[in-house]
Formats: sequence, C-alpha cells, structure tokens
Amino acid sequence: MKYNLTYISLIGLHIVIGFLIYLNKDIAKIYFIVAVAFFLFRIINIQTELKTYEILKACAYFVGAEVLFRMTRGAISYEAGKYLVIFFALLGMIYKGISGKGYSYFIYLMLLVPSIFVASTTLSFDANFRTNIAFVLSGPVCLGIAALFCYDKKVTIKQLNNVLLLMVLPIIANTTYIFFYTPSIKDTIANTSSNFAASGGFGPNQVSITLGLGMFVMVTLFFSQSNSLKLKILNLLILAVISYRAVLTFSRGGVITAILTILAFLFFYYKGSSVIKKNSILTQFIVLFGCLLITWAFTSSQTDGYIDLRYANKDHFGNSKDDVTTGRGDLFLYELKGFISNPFFGVGSSRAKDQRIELEGQGNISHSEIGRLFGEHGILGIVILLILIFKPLFFRSLNKKNYYFYAFLGFWFATVNHASMRIAAPSFIYALALLNVTYEKRPIHRKQIK
Repeated sequence: MKYNLTYISLIGLHIVIGFLIYLNKDIAKIYFIVAVAFFLFRIINIQTELKTYEILKACAYFVGAEVLFRMTRGAISYEAGKYLVIFFALLGMIYKGISGKGYSYFIYLMLLVPSIFVASTTLSFDANFRTNIAFVLSGPVCLGIAALFCYDKKVTIKQLNNVLLLMVLPIIANTTYIFFYTPSIKDTIANTSSNFAASGGFGPNQVSITLGLGMFVMVTLFFSQSNSLKLKILNLLILAVISYRAVLTFSRGGVITAILTILAFLFFYYKGSSVIKKNSILTQFIVLFGCLLITWAFTSSQTDGYIDLRYANKDHFGNSKDDVTTGRGDLFLYELKGFISNPFFGVGSSRAKDQRIELEGQGNISHSEIGRLFGEHGILGIVILLILIFKPLFFRSLNKKNYYFYAFLGFWFATVNHASMRIAAPSFIYALALLNVTYEKRPIHRKQIK
C-alpha cells in the first residue's frame, strides 16, 4: 500500500511539473538545478552498499528528462543529458570501482581517439572543430563510460525495476507538457511527414524515441509492478496516453523500436515464469493488446487516417513513397563510400557531414551510428561494432538471469540505426544490459517438530 501511494504521488508530481513548465518554461531551469542537486546529495550521503543503485537512478532520471530539457532549454547545455550520465558514472567508478572483466569497453573508448586526430586534418576550415567532435563523440563516449561502470555490477530485480520507474517519471512530465503545448491535433496535420507541432515544437525523432522508451517502461511496470487492479488500470491509462502522443509525432522509429523491445521483454519474461504466472501473463497480454488497439483506432480517427498512411509508407494522397527510410538509406550508402575511400582510419569524426556541406551545400546529420562507425572510423569502426555486439552476448552466456537483456540490447541497436546517438537513452539502456541482476530468495518456513 505504501509503495502504491508513493508511486501515485510521484506520477502526480511529474504531471504537475509538466504543466508548470508549459505555463512558464523558466521553471524547467529550476527543475533541472533541483534535480541535479537532489541526486548529487543522495549519491554523496547514501551508504556505500547503495551507491551503485543511487547512481543508476540518477542516470535513468536524466535520460528520461533529456528531451524535455532540450525542448524547453532548461539544462545548462544541449548535451547535458549525456554529460550528466558520464559524470554520474565516473562518480560511481570513484566510489565503487570497475570490473576488470569490462576491459573491452576501455579498448572501445581508446579506439574512438584516432578519429579525432584524423578529423583535425580533414575537417574544413569553416567547421567548428570542438563542437563537431563533441556532438559526434558524446554519445559513444557516454556509452563507453556507462558500460564500464555497469559491467557486472550487482543489482536486485526490484532495484532495476525502480531504476526504470525513475526513468519514466520525467517522460510523464514531458508527455504532459506536449499535451498542453498541442491540445488540438487536427489543426497541425496537413500531410504524413514528421510533425513538429505535435511533438512539443521539437524534433519528432527525439520525442518519438523518448516516448517510445516510456511505452516500453510502462509495459514492464504493467506486467511486473502492478500488484493491484487499480495500479494496473493506472499503468494502462498512462501507457495509452504516452503511446498516443508517440504515434502523433509521425516519427515511426521510436514507436517501432518500442514495439520490438516490448515483444523481446514479454518473450523472456513469459519464458522464465511459472505455469501459474504464465496464465496471468497471457491474460494481461490480451488486455494490453486491446488497449493499444483502441489507442491506435483513436489516433487514426484524430488524424483522419493520415497516421495509417504514414505507417503504410504513403503520402497524404495515398501514393506509396519510393524510400521507406526517408533518406536514411542514402546517407548510409554515402558513409560506406567514405569507408571504401579511407578503409583504415576513416574520414574522421564529423567529416562525413562536413563533406556533404562542401558537395551539396547542406549537411544532413547521420541517422545510423553503424554507418558513421564505418565511414568515420574505418576498420577501427568494425572492431568497435564487434565489441559492442559480442561483449554483451558473452556476458549473457555467463549470466542469463536478466529478462530485460535482449530488450535493452535491442533498444540500443534499433535506436542507433534510425537516430544515431543523438540522445543519451541508447547509451545508458545498452549499459543496463550489462548489470548482474539478482533475485531475492523467498524465505522458507519450516514447521517445528514437536
């Protein structure tokens, strides 16, 4: 009962925060400062055995809040979300150290360095060297630092669930802000392109990823943390609202990623459950599917069917579009050309975008971290990719207890292939897959022999 009240209170608080930020964006700056101070105080003062848990909660919270701070300019820097994850993870290393078994991620970080030296000789004179390098490498560095900290750190499944809860709370605030920012949807939709107005006036791709992450977390809470009917209904309602706004961005990547990660979670959650629990999961799944179906039908009616056309890869006239990737495929091929022309060390960090500015007069930012690794890092990029894929799989072969593992790894892989590493979410979620998850043993009650 106490957990339920605290949970509901936290949700209510973040709905209020989202509404207040809508009324006055300057409140976002206060919110940012208070949140940083709160988590720093907690980390410094918490007992040593709980440091890891507290640091994970701090990182998770700012991962969830990153896009809200960006769209309201509440943080001290556009990249503050990534920098804070790096800062908290480094703080965690000071307090708790790192596992020697995670040395692969130290190698990974070292392999990022040569691209900086290459870029120093290849970037055009007009390019801002520091800004370009920081923008391109902040995501990969965030992943490496977070992975080094998380590797083989022990957390209980209850603690991991609470970390996910801390992540979704600011996403609820973000959803509230977006709702008040664009209450009337029909006035904002003229075609099937990504919708900035329905995304809080910010990039639909980033908003879609964040809300998609919120969808995934709410599903996990619905299945694993809803210990009463009222809580189940509340979680379903929040899931429906977040899903509705995620779909309305008209940016498909975040929503499709959410669906894939939800399916991965449900498969392994179901697989590891008892027979009695499996029956309950099946019933819950039917309810979940019905909820999402109703949400889609409502969204379709609100958009006059435009959202159906968007996901069918058609324009607003009903004509099929030639490129389902909306230009991402061309960018990927361009980066492969960079790899072919400079196979050993690549063209250097941010040089691919710089070249597009020189040749075409505009520099579309890469949407695929895989393509960027190949084009800007050369053969070293292939080594980096092998580390990122096979190191967690090796860890999984030794520790199969974390039923979130493939969902976390899938979220990272799907996200970096449609949105690169623009936000901290894929980096931190990847690192969560490397945690050593433990389960509390149920006490055994024995009858006393008389």
